[in-house]
Amino acid sequence: MSARTQTTQTSSVTSPATSEAIVVEGFSKSYGSHHVVKRLSFSVHYGEVFALLGPNGAGKTTTVETLEGYRKADEGTLRILGLDPIQNAQILKPRLGVMLQQDGLYPALTAREVLTLFAGYFEQPRDVNELLELVGLTSAQKTRCRRLSGGQKRRLALAVALVGNPEIIFMDEPTAGMDPQARLATWEIIRDLKAHGVTILLTTHYMDEAERLADRIAIIDHGELIKLDTPANITGVQNANIVRFVAPAGLDCTHLASLPSASKAEEVRPGSYLLETREGQEVPQLVVEVTTWLRDQHITLSELRTGHGSLEDLFLRLTGSEVRD
Repeated sequence: MSARTQTTQTSSVTSPATSEAIVVEGFSKSYGSHHVVKRLSFSVHYGEVFALLGPNGAGKTTTVETLEGYRKADEGTLRILGLDPIQNAQILKPRLGVMLQQDGLYPALTAREVLTLFAGYFEQPRDVNELLELVGLTSAQKTRCRRLSGGQKRRLALAVALVGNPEIIFMDEPTAGMDPQARLATWEIIRDLKAHGVTILLTTHYMDEAERLADRIAIIDHGELIKLDTPANITGVQNANIVRFVAPAGLDCTHLASLPSASKAEEVRPGSYLLETREGQEVPQLVVEVTTWLRDQHITLSELRTGHGSLEDLFLRLTGSEVRD
């Protein structure tokens, strides 16, 4: 997969001096008695990479699909480029790129045929050969979609999202199923799109992806916004030093939190523990106390790391560690 930035031909987008590319105000959506999204509000700046994070069932996909015009809001206002996603769909669609989580590609068509088909929907599409090279599918261009690997299908879905030279791109789990090389190359494509002024709203379960790509991150849970800030500010909330370790699940966090140098102890997921130092205390001293306590309890330690709090740490604190359907 080629990640050469010079291959990205998206023209620079000129944005208005005042106003946002995406605006969500008081958005609510329910299915029967189930409230999926509750009074959600946020905005996305022109030329920004904005990450929408949340556990399964948090309302991310419903929000994105409503912005794309596939669902209708029960309450609230949504605007894309100042336009209503449903009422102004005919004007908006040519200006948007969509990379769905479920690719929905035509299984009997080849990769080249799919791109050629979608290119025909736009007045000034990108060159199909250039896109195939950009996403690393030149050698697989004659392969039918049903025979593409999961990662290849994701790369083809990315090419489809780019084919119309969009001003805004929605990416739902853009690198899911990709190998490490393709994932890094996709990151470079996203960075290059941003450099050309394209606005990107992405959802992802990869915390490192959000931290490295996003200008701002919104975390939602149970349909409500619980955090919105830059990656640095979000993780900077946890200004205490951190000790993480892996051991058998179910340890007594009350005892861990009572260690002299500890201010807090949590089992952020089964068998994975996180401790914060007290103000003025040093991490090495807390490490000594933790390992001594584990030894005295005859508990086997399989991994130990130190550092500052991560986005994943905060995400698990805010949304919980249980797995949801």
